[in-house]
Amino acid sequence: MTGSYMLRGGVSLVSSFLKETLNYMFPGCCAICGRLADASDRFSQYEDFCEKLYGHPSGLHICGKCLSSLAPYESDSRWFLCLSNPYKDDPFPGLALYMPLAYEGVTKRAMPMIKFGKRREIAGLFGALLGTFMKNDSICADLIVSVPLSEARMKERGFNQAYEMAVPAAAILGIPYAGDVLYRERNTSRQTELKGNNARIANVSGAFKVSEEWDLTGLTVIVMDDVVTTGFTLHEAATALYEAGAGKVLCAAFAGNRQVKNAEPY
Repeated sequence: MTGSYMLRGGVSLVSSFLKETLNYMFPGCCAICGRLADASDRFSQYEDFCEKLYGHPSGLHICGKCLSSLAPYESDSRWFLCLSNPYKDDPFPGLALYMPLAYEGVTKRAMPMIKFGKRREIAGLFGALLGTFMKNDSICADLIVSVPLSEARMKERGFNQAYEMAVPAAAILGIPYAGDVLYRERNTSRQTELKGNNARIANVSGAFKVSEEWDLTGLTVIVMDDVVTTGFTLHEAATALYEAGAGKVLCAAFAGNRQVKNAEPY
């Protein structure tokens, strides 16, 4: 019995040593496409950033092809109306959305990996990129918040991908992140499962509230999400922030599908 236990432990130690040796001798595989990760020379600054923010390396391997594919729109093409299909009597028809990348190619492949594969390290990279793009575009605010998940979705996934992106973005922008400002008052269905504006509006209507512990009067707030399609979720989150006294709200997402552009940047 003892010998068997020692044998299992010994094999485990050998396997662990072999894995560490192979990782040292050969680059890891790209977290997104699985090819050989050959972009480590471009990651030194990001690793330093992760060490300062999280206290440990990112644990992320990525190839040059995927990294190069994360090229944003031109600066003047990153601004959109929050809602892809504006509706009558919208209380905030000019609500702006900052969205630097299209939901296609690498981003379309990576987002399900984050949400359903629990790849937080990819979300962290995307958040850092989002923050870098916004900083280069001189975007500033008093506070950054993220779209909260429902309790059911949080329990299912174990983490909030919008939070994982907002924290590094806030750190790069030098803007305080406040995770307890917004909360979901009720669970909602996935917007992607619903058809038509009316169903999607009804699904998120009144879903978000601002904590009574916060006074947002006159503050400029950025509310972040990972991906935006119709924009109803971000729009409803922004509405809650405005109703709580925020002076100005900007919606931001790493990527999305959008045709209607906002003529006036934030």
